[in-house]
Amino acid sequence: MNNSNIIMRIENLDKYFGGLHAVNSVAFDVEKGSIKSVIGPNGAGKTTMFNMIAGYETPSNGHVFFNDILITGKKPWQVAEHGVLRTFQNLKLSNHMSVLDNVLLGWHSLGSAGFLDGMFSSPLSRREEKKAKEAVFPILEWLNILDLKDSEVGNLSFGNQRAVELARALASNPSMLLLDEPAAGLNMHETTDLAKRIEKIRDQGRTVLLVEHDMSLVMDISDEIVVLNFGQKIAEGKPSEIQKNEEVVRIYLGGDDA
Repeated sequence: MNNSNIIMRIENLDKYFGGLHAVNSVAFDVEKGSIKSVIGPNGAGKTTMFNMIAGYETPSNGHVFFNDILITGKKPWQVAEHGVLRTFQNLKLSNHMSVLDNVLLGWHSLGSAGFLDGMFSSPLSRREEKKAKEAVFPILEWLNILDLKDSEVGNLSFGNQRAVELARALASNPSMLLLDEPAAGLNMHETTDLAKRIEKIRDQGRTVLLVEHDMSLVMDISDEIVVLNFGQKIAEGKPSEIQKNEEVVRIYLGGDDA
């Protein structure tokens, strides 16, 4: 990469599932400290592309570079070690654990204490537990869920569960978050809160790559948008440009009835 402001470069990603060309030569850059959204109809290839970036799928062709490092083909935990963390449309939280314990799981990926340290409450384990709480409490407060820290996650509203998922991701101190349809299942008020939280993450200096169906959310918070259709990129630009793009209106938004 010769542009120092580019944190991720996606070069001609392809993915075949048998005879299906799910992602077809998709390429774009993501600027550091921005929110970039990927939109498109169901079956456009958005989640498959996310899975390839995060290491859950291996591309048939193409490359992904993060901070000039080739991460194509790496396992998800290896991609996460480079600072790229993915969330999922279906929440992967431990419902019977507290908010605090869920978020601490994200921080412990940074720690060095092992299983036996934790089992026997070694001095290292106790020091790391103290350090972890000092690190995650500000995150909980920042996302306005500190007062829920002792609540069982399964008893929370869906919107607050999404906030816990964000807090757990941030606890591992990623440089870039891949958010897969975070507004799915949220009501209007919860979506507004989510938008504010994602903007705060961006304003903190982190980068967000977002797959989302909620067009109001996308248009409100995105710095740039990529549009996919049948696995191909059909448009890329600022929200105002995407709204005026005739091909997007015709293919994605439904023509003159949009």
